[in-house]
Amino acid sequence: MILSGHLARCLLLLAVMLLGGCARLISVEPAPEFFDDIEPTFTVGVPEENPLAPIRTEGLGPEELRAVAIYRENHRAVVNVTSLSAYRFRFLGTVPQGGEGSGAIIDRRGVVVTNHHVVAGAQRLIVTLYDGSRYPAELVGSDPEMDLAVLRFDPLGRPLSRVRIGDSTQLQVGQRVLALGNPFGLDGTLADGVISALNRPVQLRSGFIIRDLIQSDAAINPGNSGGPLFNSQGEMVGINSMMISPAAGSVGISLSIPSRTVVRIVNHIINEGRVVRGWIDIEGIAMSERLAHLSGRPTVAGILITRTMPGGNAARAGIRDGEGGRVIRHGGHRIPVDGDILMAINDEAVGSVAELFAGLEATRPGDRVRLTLMRGNETIERELELSDRPRRE
Repeated sequence: MILSGHLARCLLLLAVMLLGGCARLISVEPAPEFFDDIEPTFTVGVPEENPLAPIRTEGLGPEELRAVAIYRENHRAVVNVTSLSAYRFRFLGTVPQGGEGSGAIIDRRGVVVTNHHVVAGAQRLIVTLYDGSRYPAELVGSDPEMDLAVLRFDPLGRPLSRVRIGDSTQLQVGQRVLALGNPFGLDGTLADGVISALNRPVQLRSGFIIRDLIQSDAAINPGNSGGPLFNSQGEMVGINSMMISPAAGSVGISLSIPSRTVVRIVNHIINEGRVVRGWIDIEGIAMSERLAHLSGRPTVAGILITRTMPGGNAARAGIRDGEGGRVIRHGGHRIPVDGDILMAINDEAVGSVAELFAGLEATRPGDRVRLTLMRGNETIERELELSDRPRRE
């Protein structure tokens, strides 16, 4: 029997607590072979598609009829995504865990877009269609920075429905939107609302910042992650990613990744296997009041550049690091403090490492950017050509 994600996580936490303080005794290994002995019932052949029931229009207003039409047009293109993993503990044996989310079919050949956090760490992936048909899926690629992932499954000749993708740049506050997904495992659930705000910046648990989220009051709950957000024309304008709530349920603050970003990231993943972004060849630390006080530098928001990579784009652009200058002790580290302070990229403020990543998120190697820096007490600008961001192992 596969344990629910919540129960499995509790067992994992219990194991860590039991073994806490005895790190040398902890032995945890991935155990994907656990699922080799379990034969889930996958769909074979081409199931018969039942026709949709006729629309009943009596007593319904235009808004209701529009919502009914959007649901009928799109619910077959929304899937449930199940992620499975198992880990072997020295004292507990093998502990399986699972999680669920939603996804949208964007290509009739079985290409699905969902959230990165829905599939992160998965050893097995299953896609379930609206009628209960189940297919094994593979991860094409994933982007934790924008919390998006692309899956692919073989529909075995079955004709699939797909969502129509709209232009999120045309959205306005007050516009009606509808969310479709599988909250709490309740497949095919429709929720409606209005756009409450645009370009909402939010920092993910991973530390990355997404700057352009769509905020709506359409109810998003656990299990909705990765499902589509539609406009009133039935076009997908976002991927539902998270909710802001003091409890486990929706309180009317839902956040979705805009379709313009989704299309860009998905194209990178499909065409290149990953998202290739630009980079500045530096190392640094975020300025803080304490660091400014210890170093005698101005109290400004920015990244203190401690090292430029030899021969890198920053060094070629004349950006200075702190090598050969004063060094202070801060947080148990020796930090050179006489380097330039990076304060903005193309006039977008950079006050932390997360904002540095966010400022370069939509760039490509070869793009040129303008940097605003503080050198001593003087503000200067430098332009450089971005390199390829190093892969994080």
